[in-house]
Amino acid sequence: MTNNRPSPVGIMRLINGYWATGVLAAAATHSVFTHLEHGAGTATELASRAAVAERGAQALLDGLVSVGLVELHEGRYRNTPEAATYLVEDSPVSLAPFARLKLTHTGSLTDLAEVVRAGGPVKDDAVVEVANNPHWEGIVTAIAAQSVPAAALAAEVLALADAGEISILDVGGGSGIYSGIWLETNPAARATQLDWAPINEIALRLLAERGVGDRFTTVDGDFHTTDFGTAAYDVAVYSHIAHQESPESNVEVFTRLRQALKPGGTLVVNDYVVDDDRSGPAFPLIFASEMLLKTRQGSTWTRSDYRDWLVKAGFEDVSFHTAEPATLVVAR
Repeated sequence: MTNNRPSPVGIMRLINGYWATGVLAAAATHSVFTHLEHGAGTATELASRAAVAERGAQALLDGLVSVGLVELHEGRYRNTPEAATYLVEDSPVSLAPFARLKLTHTGSLTDLAEVVRAGGPVKDDAVVEVANNPHWEGIVTAIAAQSVPAAALAAEVLALADAGEISILDVGGGSGIYSGIWLETNPAARATQLDWAPINEIALRLLAERGVGDRFTTVDGDFHTTDFGTAAYDVAVYSHIAHQESPESNVEVFTRLRQALKPGGTLVVNDYVVDDDRSGPAFPLIFASEMLLKTRQGSTWTRSDYRDWLVKAGFEDVSFHTAEPATLVVAR
């Protein structure tokens, strides 16, 4: 009977999943992936470059091999292609700051069982979407890299490089990552970001550093109540916001965005979208628990949800484009 049992290893790995979060965050804190990329191939070399104990360096390397981010080749450690791409520092797509940030969020998971019972947050400070939250400086810059591939893909889908003098509205734009990439792609374009004042201050600084600040303006306000204007923009973007909103709120915002676009204008929505039967993809499915923990009405919504909302808002052509782990929804 015992020999017919499936292995418990997968379950044990999930039960102890916080180890992976901790190892990854600690490695990012000590720039392990950057040091490996620059030639530190042993625990001794890594300890010297990172100024950590050799025992600590070896434990991190063992953990990173375990989770598939580092591999051992002829006695030397090296990053996997994924780690080399997304965890080495000073790269536009580096997720190392996000890895450090998420370690600070793990404590909230202890509330998940009660949150499931209640159907939403059980602590007042669990909902973070408020203007005066001091975490914005850290989180806005940490999560920007997640949107780089989607913003670049959207620029291709919309052929922005050849679009000429267009006007862009970025609702809840955070770091201004879409505006930054799109303004670099199209030197004739101009962009406006609507967000809370503390966040807009961050975006203004970051886009000035990118050299496109002279074509970037901001409007301080809450997108739920601030007027978007009428027939004022060629392109609008609504990235990683729909998941925190209710269906009714998304229809209302999409309707106002449709009004804000010029005839023939395009709305780009980027978010974690699940299949209509909720069988996948894996990351958007598990992200639904994050929304349960931190929002009153949010979730990960299906392709049919987005299509229905956008049609109700007045859009006629809706298409989907994979930008893993997210999906671009393009509506005209």
